[in-house]
Amino acid sequence: MTYFRGPRGGEPTPPGQQNKAGPRSPRTGLAPESVPAPKRRSQRARHPIVVIGNAIITFLVLIAIVVGVAIMVGRQRMETPGPLGEDKVVNIPRGAGVRDIADLLVKEGVIDQPWTFVGAVVVRKARDDLKSGEYLFPQHATLGDVIATLLDGKVVQHALTVPEGLTSEQVVHRLLDADMLGGNIREMPREGSLLPETYKVVRGTPREQVLQRMQQAQRRVVQEVWERRMADLPLRSPDQLVTLASIIEKETGRPEERTRVAAVFVNRLKQRMRLQSDPTIIYGLVGGKGTLGRPILKSEIDQPTPYNTYVIDGLPPGPIANPGRAALEAAANPARTKELFFVSDGAGGHVFAETLEQHQRNVAKLRSIERSQRENDNDTAAPEEAAAPTPPPAPAPRSAPVRRRSSEQNSGRSTR
Repeated sequence: MTYFRGPRGGEPTPPGQQNKAGPRSPRTGLAPESVPAPKRRSQRARHPIVVIGNAIITFLVLIAIVVGVAIMVGRQRMETPGPLGEDKVVNIPRGAGVRDIADLLVKEGVIDQPWTFVGAVVVRKARDDLKSGEYLFPQHATLGDVIATLLDGKVVQHALTVPEGLTSEQVVHRLLDADMLGGNIREMPREGSLLPETYKVVRGTPREQVLQRMQQAQRRVVQEVWERRMADLPLRSPDQLVTLASIIEKETGRPEERTRVAAVFVNRLKQRMRLQSDPTIIYGLVGGKGTLGRPILKSEIDQPTPYNTYVIDGLPPGPIANPGRAALEAAANPARTKELFFVSDGAGGHVFAETLEQHQRNVAKLRSIERSQRENDNDTAAPEEAAAPTPPPAPAPRSAPVRRRSSEQNSGRSTR
């Protein structure tokens, strides 16, 4: 079959389809024989709903991209070590808002940007869950660590130590001097009703609340110890146990001596001997103040007071201090001895005796030690100090189980 080539070397033209009008001019040959009509967009594609839908989809895609980037950046920020150079305690005040907390953390150097903190809290929906209080932020704490600490309420716990042997008045003064506590104290607690212990408190804890904790702890401990007391203990009630324990607490600060000191007083109670304890003289003179500030005078030994066990029989009408658990346990379960006397050994401890003769020898030895100490003090003192007369110690009655030790112990201070 024979084909004819189109103008200017185009595709062959099948027979019968050659231009019957004759050969085309070069210009005409360049023009297409027919131009297809452009397709019209469908009515559906131009519908407003479709247009709006496409715009929304595009917007959502952009939002998703932005959110994804923000999450990635935010996660990185949450895990990046913070600017804090060393551990630091920061107090978040009650009622502070998210922005207030953020500004405070920036000021204290815990975080470097407030809006990052605010944004992270908002994303977590934790605006109302941030807790006030005193917080310890570790060195280089991350933003995530900071927010977690505030959400968990991991506030700083302060150790409040109340030593054994303080009177209730002394305990109250100690609580009033503790600046981490808040509020006031309406009423003086009953003597012996507080348990000396180390308590964990947060800043701002009401003082009344601390006293209530101490009273509850004392009631619990006294009841536990009373239930485990020695069968033949000459005490009629838990209150008497506390009274005896308070005397033991004031007499010795050595744990290994408590049960022997308790045995001396229990043996005396059984034999209806007077207890003759120096701390009871002091409490009868100064009451809840607890300290005399000087040695006991000879005239004060026989001075009648409701608490002076050199004058009264048996136990005083109430405790002379707040005893700790160890003194309570010693009072409930004293050592099994026949000892009726004890006296200072001149070195912070005591020597014990079963008979008055043994006790008198121990007292004589103590007097010799005291004379040697005074002579050494006079030899080393400055001239104006040596000229000052030293008042001689006032002797106690011959049957006294205790002789005066140091002026500090006589003044009722804790020997811990």
